[in-house]
Amino acid sequence: MTAPARVPSFVSVIIPAYNAKHTIDAQLSALAAQDYPGGFEVIVSDNGSTDGLQDHIRNHPLAQDLTLSVVDSSTSPGAAHARNVGIYQAKGDFLAFCDADDQAHRQWLSALVEAAPASDAVAGTVETYTLNSAEVQRWLPMPDPSERPMLFGWKPSLFSGSFGMWRTTSEAVDGFDERYARGGEDNDLALRIHLAGLSLAHAPEALVSVRLRSTFRDVWRQMVKYGEADAKVYAAYVDQGVPRRPRLAVFVEVLRLTLTNPLLPQRISGTSRGHWVQSCAHLVGRTIGSVKYRTYFL
Repeated sequence: MTAPARVPSFVSVIIPAYNAKHTIDAQLSALAAQDYPGGFEVIVSDNGSTDGLQDHIRNHPLAQDLTLSVVDSSTSPGAAHARNVGIYQAKGDFLAFCDADDQAHRQWLSALVEAAPASDAVAGTVETYTLNSAEVQRWLPMPDPSERPMLFGWKPSLFSGSFGMWRTTSEAVDGFDERYARGGEDNDLALRIHLAGLSLAHAPEALVSVRLRSTFRDVWRQMVKYGEADAKVYAAYVDQGVPRRPRLAVFVEVLRLTLTNPLLPQRISGTSRGHWVQSCAHLVGRTIGSVKYRTYFL
């Protein structure tokens, strides 16, 4: 099954948000500067903010230019629920997704739409050099946008902060799975798209600048959460074709983390402290997830 060979008649850009009043303006300005010539709306789905985000959006100076609206998605926590509420309210036949603390490049929406006619969904790409210091960039190295990232080394993945799909695709896979309230909803969606026999295109020019965590404490918390979510996704799909994690992998990773620990000078370890922290935190998260979901994903 593939999407109809057509261009969208109208696009809905959906932004899940939580206490994003002080970061969302950069994203909204970026969307107002898009080179996409067609019609689109922007829906901010507020997932229970306490910083006055809804009033900020309702009175925003770009409200008319962006056909901007805000919807309340506070009934259940998590970006998956916020996106689903946005989808329900959306008028477009093509749905695009970005995040409130990031910044879309000028050609982002055009690139997603250009890849849409021949596919059921479109994975955009991200970069870290625009919104982060050189030091923070080294903490989480990103692949070149031309490289298509693979999930579990098996199927192409997607990043929900730079992504698009037809409304019919969302309906076919029942949107985002709200059981993934702590991350992993994008990986789960990618696998359900593939397992449903639908196509996921790769659009290297659909580029978004992402904002990384800038303290070791925040990096640790985020990556533990991501590691646990990855284990949850793995446990859900390991019996549906996902390659099993090699038993030797954890030994190799622990050895690498030991040899590159931050007690050694960086010229010897060859890695930044931030990168070591995120790698170690992800392993801890996978360990927690492996126990919690009764699987082996170390």
